[in-house]
Amino acid sequence: MSLATVLSRAQNGLAADLVTVEVHLAPGLPGLSIVGLPEAAVRESRDRVKAAIGTCGYKFPNRKITVNLAPADLPKEGGRFDLPIALGVLAASGQIPVEQLTALEVLGELSLSGEVRPIKGALTAALKASLAGRALLLPQENVAEAALASGALLHAATHLAALAAALHAGPLELAVPTPVTALSLTGISDLADVRGQFQAKRALEIAAAGGHSLLMIGPPGSGKSMLAQRLQGLLPPLTDEESLEVAAVASISHAGFDPARWGIAPYRAPHHTASGVALVGGGSSPKPGEVTLAHNGVLFLDELPEFDRAVLEVLREPLESGQITVSRAARQADFPARFQLVAAMNPCPCGYLGDASGKCSCTPDQVLRYRAKISGPLLDRIDLQLTVPRVDRAALTAAQAPPTETSAQVRGRVIACRAVQLARQGKPNARLTTTEIDQHCTPDSIARSLLEQAMGRLSLSARGYHRVLKVARTLADLVGAATIGVPQVAEAVRYRELDRS
Repeated sequence: MSLATVLSRAQNGLAADLVTVEVHLAPGLPGLSIVGLPEAAVRESRDRVKAAIGTCGYKFPNRKITVNLAPADLPKEGGRFDLPIALGVLAASGQIPVEQLTALEVLGELSLSGEVRPIKGALTAALKASLAGRALLLPQENVAEAALASGALLHAATHLAALAAALHAGPLELAVPTPVTALSLTGISDLADVRGQFQAKRALEIAAAGGHSLLMIGPPGSGKSMLAQRLQGLLPPLTDEESLEVAAVASISHAGFDPARWGIAPYRAPHHTASGVALVGGGSSPKPGEVTLAHNGVLFLDELPEFDRAVLEVLREPLESGQITVSRAARQADFPARFQLVAAMNPCPCGYLGDASGKCSCTPDQVLRYRAKISGPLLDRIDLQLTVPRVDRAALTAAQAPPTETSAQVRGRVIACRAVQLARQGKPNARLTTTEIDQHCTPDSIARSLLEQAMGRLSLSARGYHRVLKVARTLADLVGAATIGVPQVAEAVRYRELDRS
C-alpha cells in the first residue's frame, strides 16, 4: 500500500481553508473514489485526472485509489483540486518524488491534455499560504493576482507533464510575476463632460470628500446617471490594505480580478430587476453580491423606486455595519460591504413633476405611492438628497462648453479633505459613530440653534440629525474650518430634499 499527502485550499466565501489531499493506493478493484464532502465538480475530477495523467505519458495506477479531502466536514467545490489529486496519485505510485510536495500548497484545474487552467480565489489562497510559511504552486495565469499577497512564495504551473519533469529535476523555480502598473484613471469619465448642474457637482464633491451616500431626484435626461458615473474618478486613491480587500473580493467573483485595476475603487451598477440575493450575495455555496463587489467603492442604483421594496430593504444593514453575513442551512459566510451608495430616481411616475415643461399629469396620490416604494428608514440612511433639474437649453446646445473643473481638480480637493479626516479620527466622516459625532461634529451656538429649528420643521429623526452633522463636518473640512458654523449647517440641511418636501 502507498500513501501520499498534498496540501491545498478550499474556497468558503473569503476564507481559504486548508485542505489535506490524501491519496491511498491499495489492492482491489481498480477505480478512483473521492471522499470528504466533494461537490459535483470535485467528484468529476477523477475523470479529468485519469485522462491528464495518461496523455502526459504517465501510468495511471491499476489499483484501488481512495482520495480523502480532509477535513471531511468542510464542503469542497470547483476544479481547484485536480492538480493536487494528480500529483498525489503520481507520488503515491512512485512516479514523481514525494519529498518536494511536503512544503507546497497546490491549486489548479486540469484539462484532459494535462494543461493547468486558472482557478478563482488565488489571491485569498496566496494570503493564507504566506501566513502559513509555505510556497504556493498554482496556474501561470493566476501568478500576477497571487503576487499581490505580500511575502507570497509562488511557483507557476502550465502543464502537468512539464511540472512532473521539473519535480524530477530538482527544486522548483520561483515564479517571477509581472509588476503591477501604477494607478491609472484612464477610461473613467471626467466631470468636465457634464454641462451645467453645478449644484449636483458640488454634492458629488461633498459625497466623495466624506464618503457620504447620495440620492439624486430629477426628470429623465437631466444627467443623474452621467453624474453618478463620474464619482469614481473623484474618490481618493485606495490604500494598500483597501486595494487588497477589493482584489480579494474580485478574486472569488465570477469575473475574477484584473491586476491592472489594482488601487482603483470599484463601481457597480446593477439593473433594477436584480434580486435581494444578487445584491447581498447568497446561494447554497455563498457568493458575494453587489454590495460586496462594491466594497471600498461605489454602488449605483438607477431608477431606485423600480427596485422591489424588499430588495432595497436588504441594504439597510450593510449601510450601517459595513458588512453582510449570508447564512444558509449548511454554510455561513461573512463578506465586507463598506460601499458608497449613489441612487437616482424620477420625482414622480411620469418623471416630470416640477419640470418647466409642465408635462406632468400625475396626481398627488400617484406621487405619494411612487415615493412610498422607498421606505423611510432607507431614506434616513442617505446623507445627501437633492433635486437635479433639467439642463438649461442654451447651455446644452452651445457650440462650445464654458470652462468647468475637471475630475482631477476636484479630486485634489477631495484628497486634501480626506487627509484631514484621517488625521483627526482615522476614518471618513460618513463612518463616524455617535460618540465620535459628539466629539468631532460640534457646531457653534448659532449653528446649533439653526439645526434645532430645522429638526423641528423637518421632523428629523435622530439618525437624520446625525447625518446632517456629518455632512456639515465634511463641508467645514472642505473650507478648512475647525468648527461647524451656520453656512455648513444650512447647506447640510438643504441636502435633506425629501425631508423638506
